[in-house]
Amino acid sequence: MGAQAGALGGRRVLITRSADRARPLASLLSGLGAEPLVLPLIDFERATDQAALDAALDALAAGGFDWLVVSSITTVRVLVEKAAGRGTTPAGLVPTGTRVATIGPSSRQVLEAAGIPVALAPVDNQSAEGLVGLWAAGSGRVLLPQADIAAPGLREGLAAKGADVTSVVAYHTVDFPARPGFRLQAELPAAVDRSRHTTAEELSPLQARGELDAGTIDAVVAASPSAARRIAAALLPLGRCRFIAIGRPTAAEAVTLGIPVAATAKVPTPDGIVAALGTVFANEGNIR
Repeated sequence: MGAQAGALGGRRVLITRSADRARPLASLLSGLGAEPLVLPLIDFERATDQAALDAALDALAAGGFDWLVVSSITTVRVLVEKAAGRGTTPAGLVPTGTRVATIGPSSRQVLEAAGIPVALAPVDNQSAEGLVGLWAAGSGRVLLPQADIAAPGLREGLAAKGADVTSVVAYHTVDFPARPGFRLQAELPAAVDRSRHTTAEELSPLQARGELDAGTIDAVVAASPSAARRIAAALLPLGRCRFIAIGRPTAAEAVTLGIPVAATAKVPTPDGIVAALGTVFANEGNIR
Protein backbone atom coordinates (compact mmCIF):
# COMPACT_ATOMS: atom_id res chain seq x y z
CA MET A 1 0.00 0.00 0.00
CA GLY A 2 3.01 2.28 0.46
CA ALA A 3 3.14 3.92 -2.97
CA GLN A 4 -0.62 4.30 -3.12
CA ALA A 5 -0.86 5.67 0.40
CA GLY A 6 1.79 8.26 -0.45
CA ALA A 7 -0.63 9.76 -2.93
CA LEU A 8 -3.11 10.54 -0.15
CA GLY A 9 -1.13 13.37 1.46
CA GLY A 10 -3.27 16.50 1.60
CA ARG A 11 -6.30 14.85 0.01
CA ARG A 12 -9.67 15.72 1.53
CA VAL A 13 -11.92 12.67 1.73
CA LEU A 14 -15.62 12.83 2.59
CA ILE A 15 -16.94 9.79 4.48
CA THR A 16 -20.72 9.52 4.31
CA ARG A 17 -21.17 7.82 7.67
CA SER A 18 -21.92 9.02 11.19
CA ALA A 19 -18.86 10.02 13.18
CA ASP A 20 -18.75 6.84 15.28
CA ARG A 21 -18.96 4.56 12.23
CA ALA A 22 -16.44 6.67 10.29
CA ARG A 23 -13.73 6.60 12.97
CA PRO A 24 -11.64 3.60 11.82
CA LEU A 25 -11.33 4.92 8.26
CA ALA A 26 -10.85 8.51 9.44
CA SER A 27 -8.05 7.39 11.77
CA LEU A 28 -6.22 5.56 8.97
CA LEU A 29 -6.62 8.47 6.55
CA SER A 30 -5.31 10.95 9.10
CA GLY A 31 -2.28 8.78 9.73
CA LEU A 32 -1.51 8.86 6.00
CA GLY A 33 -1.67 12.64 5.78
CA ALA A 34 -5.17 12.94 4.31
CA GLU A 35 -7.92 15.07 5.81
CA PRO A 36 -11.05 13.06 6.59
CA LEU A 37 -14.42 14.81 6.62
CA VAL A 38 -17.68 13.29 7.82
CA LEU A 39 -21.16 13.77 6.41
CA PRO A 40 -23.76 11.45 7.95
CA LEU A 41 -26.38 10.60 5.32
CA ILE A 42 -27.97 7.42 6.69
CA ASP A 43 -28.73 6.22 10.18
CA PHE A 44 -30.26 3.17 11.82
CA GLU A 45 -33.33 2.67 13.98
CA ARG A 46 -34.54 -0.29 15.98
CA ALA A 47 -36.89 -2.65 14.17
CA THR A 48 -40.53 -1.66 14.41
CA ASP A 49 -41.58 -5.28 14.92
CA GLN A 50 -39.64 -6.06 18.07
CA ALA A 51 -41.90 -9.04 18.83
CA ALA A 52 -40.81 -10.83 15.64
CA LEU A 53 -37.15 -10.10 16.33
CA ASP A 54 -37.44 -11.25 19.95
CA ALA A 55 -39.22 -14.44 18.89
CA ALA A 56 -36.41 -15.20 16.43
CA LEU A 57 -33.76 -14.59 19.09
CA ASP A 58 -35.69 -16.77 21.57
CA ALA A 59 -35.68 -19.58 18.99
CA LEU A 60 -31.96 -18.99 18.41
CA ALA A 61 -31.16 -19.23 22.12
CA ALA A 62 -33.25 -22.40 22.38
CA GLY A 63 -31.18 -24.10 19.67
CA GLY A 64 -33.75 -23.70 16.92
CA PHE A 65 -31.18 -22.81 14.26
CA ASP A 66 -28.10 -24.54 12.87
CA TRP A 67 -26.66 -21.26 11.59
CA LEU A 68 -26.80 -17.56 12.42
CA VAL A 69 -25.82 -15.48 9.38
CA VAL A 70 -24.69 -11.91 10.13
CA SER A 71 -24.38 -9.69 7.06
CA SER A 72 -23.46 -6.33 8.63
CA ILE A 73 -21.82 -4.71 11.63
CA THR A 74 -25.12 -2.97 12.33
CA THR A 75 -26.67 -6.38 12.96
CA VAL A 76 -23.98 -6.96 15.57
CA ARG A 77 -25.04 -3.69 17.24
CA VAL A 78 -28.55 -5.13 17.43
CA LEU A 79 -27.21 -8.28 19.05
CA VAL A 80 -25.21 -6.22 21.55
CA GLU A 81 -28.29 -4.18 22.47
CA LYS A 82 -30.55 -7.21 22.72
CA ALA A 83 -28.04 -9.10 24.85
CA ALA A 84 -27.82 -6.19 27.29
CA GLY A 85 -31.60 -6.09 27.54
CA ARG A 86 -31.64 -9.79 28.36
CA GLY A 87 -28.90 -9.54 30.95
CA THR A 88 -26.40 -11.58 28.96
CA THR A 89 -23.53 -11.14 26.51
CA PRO A 90 -23.83 -11.27 22.71
CA ALA A 91 -22.19 -14.71 22.86
CA GLY A 92 -24.93 -15.73 25.29
CA LEU A 93 -27.50 -15.35 22.52
CA VAL A 94 -25.85 -18.06 20.41
CA PRO A 95 -25.93 -21.63 21.76
CA THR A 96 -22.92 -23.90 21.41
CA GLY A 97 -24.46 -25.99 18.66
CA THR A 98 -25.21 -23.03 16.38
CA ARG A 99 -22.52 -21.95 13.94
CA VAL A 100 -22.09 -18.36 12.76
CA ALA A 101 -21.33 -17.13 9.24
CA THR A 102 -20.66 -13.62 7.98
CA ILE A 103 -19.69 -11.91 4.74
CA GLY A 104 -16.58 -9.88 5.47
CA PRO A 105 -13.58 -9.21 7.72
CA SER A 106 -15.12 -6.26 9.58
CA SER A 107 -18.17 -8.25 10.66
CA ARG A 108 -15.97 -11.21 11.53
CA GLN A 109 -13.70 -9.04 13.66
CA VAL A 110 -16.53 -7.47 15.61
CA LEU A 111 -18.31 -10.78 16.14
CA GLU A 112 -15.18 -12.44 17.48
CA ALA A 113 -14.41 -9.43 19.67
CA ALA A 114 -17.89 -9.92 21.12
CA GLY A 115 -16.99 -13.51 21.92
CA ILE A 116 -18.88 -15.10 19.02
CA PRO A 117 -16.65 -17.42 16.95
CA VAL A 118 -17.17 -17.33 13.19
CA ALA A 119 -17.24 -20.68 11.42
CA LEU A 120 -17.62 -19.48 7.83
CA ALA A 121 -16.69 -16.27 5.98
CA PRO A 122 -15.50 -15.67 2.41
CA VAL A 123 -11.92 -14.50 1.94
CA ASP A 124 -11.68 -13.53 -1.72
CA ASN A 125 -15.19 -12.37 -2.60
CA GLN A 126 -16.20 -10.72 0.67
CA SER A 127 -19.88 -10.27 -0.04
CA ALA A 128 -23.24 -11.99 0.13
CA GLU A 129 -22.42 -13.62 -3.19
CA GLY A 130 -19.12 -14.86 -1.80
CA LEU A 131 -20.80 -16.45 1.22
CA VAL A 132 -23.41 -18.16 -0.93
CA GLY A 133 -20.59 -19.54 -3.07
CA LEU A 134 -19.04 -21.18 0.01
CA TRP A 135 -22.30 -22.52 1.40
CA ALA A 136 -22.62 -26.29 1.54
CA ALA A 137 -25.80 -27.70 0.04
CA GLY A 138 -28.57 -27.80 2.58
CA SER A 139 -26.89 -26.86 5.89
CA GLY A 140 -30.13 -26.86 7.86
CA ARG A 141 -32.02 -24.05 9.56
CA VAL A 142 -30.66 -20.53 9.17
CA LEU A 143 -31.53 -17.32 11.02
CA LEU A 144 -30.83 -14.23 8.91
CA PRO A 145 -31.41 -10.91 10.72
CA GLN A 146 -31.02 -8.01 8.29
CA ALA A 147 -31.93 -4.43 7.47
CA ASP A 148 -35.43 -3.72 6.26
CA ILE A 149 -34.01 -2.72 2.87
CA ALA A 150 -31.56 -5.62 2.53
CA ALA A 151 -31.29 -6.97 -1.01
CA PRO A 152 -32.84 -10.44 -1.38
CA GLY A 153 -29.70 -12.00 -2.87
CA LEU A 154 -28.33 -13.53 0.33
CA ARG A 155 -31.64 -14.95 1.50
CA GLU A 156 -32.50 -16.32 -1.93
CA GLY A 157 -28.99 -17.64 -2.51
CA LEU A 158 -28.96 -19.62 0.75
CA ALA A 159 -32.46 -20.94 0.07
CA ALA A 160 -31.39 -22.01 -3.42
CA LYS A 161 -28.63 -24.06 -1.77
CA GLY A 162 -31.32 -25.86 0.24
CA ALA A 163 -31.12 -23.95 3.52
CA ASP A 164 -34.30 -23.37 5.52
CA VAL A 165 -33.96 -19.59 5.95
CA THR A 166 -35.83 -17.53 8.52
CA SER A 167 -35.33 -13.85 7.68
CA VAL A 168 -36.24 -11.18 10.21
CA VAL A 169 -35.91 -7.39 10.18
CA ALA A 170 -33.25 -6.47 12.73
CA TYR A 171 -33.14 -2.71 12.07
CA HIS A 172 -34.35 0.03 9.73
CA THR A 173 -32.09 2.13 7.52
CA VAL A 174 -33.27 5.76 7.57
CA ASP A 175 -32.09 9.18 6.46
CA PHE A 176 -29.82 10.84 9.00
CA PRO A 177 -30.63 11.64 11.74
CA ALA A 178 -32.69 8.83 13.22
CA ARG A 179 -35.59 9.80 15.45
CA PRO A 180 -34.67 10.47 19.09
CA GLY A 181 -35.43 7.39 21.13
CA PHE A 182 -35.44 5.11 18.09
CA ARG A 183 -31.77 5.30 17.07
CA LEU A 184 -29.74 2.13 17.33
CA GLN A 185 -26.72 3.24 19.32
CA ALA A 186 -25.24 0.23 21.07
CA GLU A 187 -21.45 0.48 21.23
CA LEU A 188 -19.29 -2.15 19.60
CA PRO A 189 -16.70 -3.97 21.74
CA ALA A 190 -13.80 -1.66 22.65
CA ALA A 191 -11.27 -4.09 21.15
CA VAL A 192 -12.72 -3.40 17.71
CA ASP A 193 -12.74 0.36 17.84
CA ARG A 194 -9.12 1.33 18.36
CA SER A 195 -9.75 4.84 17.07
CA ARG A 196 -12.17 6.18 19.67
CA HIS A 197 -10.12 9.33 20.14
CA THR A 198 -9.93 10.12 16.42
CA THR A 199 -12.07 13.05 15.36
CA ALA A 200 -12.93 14.33 11.91
CA GLU A 201 -14.67 17.52 10.92
CA GLU A 202 -18.39 16.90 10.49
CA LEU A 203 -20.07 18.80 7.69
CA SER A 204 -23.72 19.66 7.17
CA PRO A 205 -25.23 18.93 3.74
CA LEU A 206 -25.10 22.67 3.00
CA GLN A 207 -21.41 22.86 3.92
CA ALA A 208 -20.66 19.78 1.83
CA ARG A 209 -22.47 21.33 -1.13
CA GLY A 210 -20.33 24.45 -0.80
CA GLU A 211 -17.12 22.42 -0.62
CA LEU A 212 -18.10 20.40 -3.70
CA ASP A 213 -18.94 23.55 -5.63
CA ALA A 214 -15.57 25.01 -4.66
CA GLY A 215 -13.78 21.82 -5.75
CA THR A 216 -12.12 21.34 -2.37
CA ILE A 217 -13.18 17.73 -1.74
CA ASP A 218 -11.09 15.14 -3.55
CA ALA A 219 -13.19 12.02 -2.95
CA VAL A 220 -16.41 10.81 -1.38
CA VAL A 221 -16.74 7.30 0.02
CA ALA A 222 -20.05 5.43 -0.07
CA ALA A 223 -20.36 2.28 2.03
CA SER A 224 -23.68 0.95 0.75
CA PRO A 225 -26.25 1.23 -2.03
CA SER A 226 -28.42 3.29 0.31
CA ALA A 227 -25.54 5.74 0.81
CA ALA A 228 -25.16 5.99 -2.97
CA ARG A 229 -28.85 6.83 -3.26
CA ARG A 230 -28.55 9.54 -0.61
CA ILE A 231 -25.49 10.99 -2.36
CA ALA A 232 -27.46 11.09 -5.60
CA ALA A 233 -30.34 12.85 -3.85
CA ALA A 234 -28.34 15.34 -1.80
CA LEU A 235 -24.90 15.95 -3.33
CA LEU A 236 -24.97 15.82 -7.11
CA PRO A 237 -23.24 17.13 -9.09
CA LEU A 238 -19.96 15.99 -7.55
CA GLY A 239 -17.79 18.07 -9.87
CA ARG A 240 -14.14 17.05 -9.58
CA CYS A 241 -14.84 14.90 -6.50
CA ARG A 242 -14.26 11.18 -7.18
CA PHE A 243 -16.82 8.62 -6.04
CA ILE A 244 -15.33 5.60 -4.24
CA ALA A 245 -17.64 2.63 -3.71
CA ILE A 246 -17.26 0.00 -1.02
CA GLY A 247 -18.23 -3.22 -2.74
CA ARG A 248 -19.73 -4.12 -6.08
CA PRO A 249 -23.41 -3.62 -5.04
CA THR A 250 -22.63 0.00 -4.09
CA ALA A 251 -20.77 0.55 -7.36
CA ALA A 252 -23.62 -0.97 -9.36
CA GLU A 253 -26.16 1.26 -7.64
CA ALA A 254 -24.03 4.33 -8.33
CA VAL A 255 -23.83 3.45 -12.03
CA THR A 256 -27.61 3.03 -12.11
CA LEU A 257 -27.93 6.50 -10.58
CA GLY A 258 -25.58 8.01 -13.14
CA ILE A 259 -22.67 8.56 -10.75
CA PRO A 260 -19.24 7.83 -12.29
CA VAL A 261 -17.32 5.38 -10.08
CA ALA A 262 -13.62 6.21 -9.82
CA ALA A 263 -12.77 3.05 -7.90
CA THR A 264 -14.33 0.20 -5.96
CA ALA A 265 -12.73 -1.08 -2.78
CA LYS A 266 -12.04 -4.77 -3.33
CA VAL A 267 -12.07 -5.41 0.42
CA PRO A 268 -14.66 -3.65 2.63
CA THR A 269 -12.15 -2.51 5.26
CA PRO A 270 -10.33 0.78 5.95
CA ASP A 271 -7.22 -0.71 4.32
CA GLY A 272 -9.22 -1.73 1.27
CA ILE A 273 -10.75 1.74 0.94
CA VAL A 274 -7.35 3.40 1.30
CA ALA A 275 -5.98 1.10 -1.40
CA ALA A 276 -8.79 2.18 -3.75
CA LEU A 277 -8.22 5.85 -2.97
CA GLY A 278 -4.48 5.46 -3.37
CA THR A 279 -4.88 3.86 -6.78
CA VAL A 280 -7.06 6.73 -8.02
CA PHE A 281 -4.74 9.45 -6.81
CA ALA A 282 -1.53 7.65 -7.80
CA ASN A 283 -2.86 7.39 -11.34
CA GLU A 284 -3.47 11.14 -11.34
CA GLY A 285 0.03 11.93 -10.18
CA ASN A 286 0.16 15.44 -8.79
CA ILE A 287 -2.85 16.69 -10.72
CA ARG A 288 -5.33 18.31 -8.34
